[in-house]
Amino acid sequence: MIVTTTKGDMDDSLLEKKEGSVDNDVEYTTWTEYWLDGELVHRSAHVSLKTSPFSDLVAASMA
Repeated sequence: MIVTTTKGDMDDSLLEKKEGSVDNDVEYTTWTEYWLDGELVHRSAHVSLKTSPFSDLVAASMA
């Protein structure tokens, strides 16, 4: 697979892939990083909110 990096497009077989995530009451976040010789050359992240940041505003306006 070709990955767009800070060094240009590269085949992922040349890179070290690292993945991580955070899961708490507010969000579920995942990320993928690609490293080349100890240098971070690509990071992708996806954040899913579990609650709407607007729900507190709506509740406050109804009170």
